[in-house]
Amino acid sequence: MHLTDLIDAGATLEGFQGLVACGGFSYGDVLGAGEGWAKSILFNPRARSLFQAWFTRPDRFTLGVCNGCQMLAALAELIPGAACWPRFRRNRSEQFEGRLSMVEITETNSLFFTGMAGSQLPIAVAHGEGRAEFASAADEAASRASLVLRFVDNRGEVATRYPANPNGSPQGAAGYASSDGRVTILMPHPERVFRTVQNSWHPAAAAEDSGWMRMFRNARVWVG
Repeated sequence: MHLTDLIDAGATLEGFQGLVACGGFSYGDVLGAGEGWAKSILFNPRARSLFQAWFTRPDRFTLGVCNGCQMLAALAELIPGAACWPRFRRNRSEQFEGRLSMVEITETNSLFFTGMAGSQLPIAVAHGEGRAEFASAADEAASRASLVLRFVDNRGEVATRYPANPNGSPQGAAGYASSDGRVTILMPHPERVFRTVQNSWHPAAAAEDSGWMRMFRNARVWVG
């Protein structure tokens, strides 16, 4: 569904159980596209009302990846339990980063990562604005409880230096969840490596699905 369908064509979000705001330069191949996407919702009374109603429903889930992560972070005022989320700014390297990185899933109540805490998995990175920036030091400290994904180095330690931390985010931050776990935002791209063959290398005996397929199965289980 296109945002214009909601704003101009009278469409609604009724009948859906999940909302995914995807990446891949959604809403324009320009800097700050996710922020512009969010403003199109925040400054349109009908769209704002639809999204606000969506986020408050306990039987709905939401996932934002890359541009979608940036967009949902800018909609945090509409999302219960997302007050301490950061905004996502230009990478500290001052360039687009496209690479395979390693991340660790933390202890989290995100519905997508049920049973996956402690997993360290390779993941696709493709963004120019993925550095988490907080409104205050208090928000940064509070955000640790909502962290779901963080970059790690080749020793499995939290990545604080480039290129293991490709964007310069504090805590190696790569994703967050709302306090009830229904809304999750991720800057890297698990959907690009859900098959084993999509990785740059894999053991010869590896199965068809990579470890990332588990998060999508978790969503299916949650829906029931």
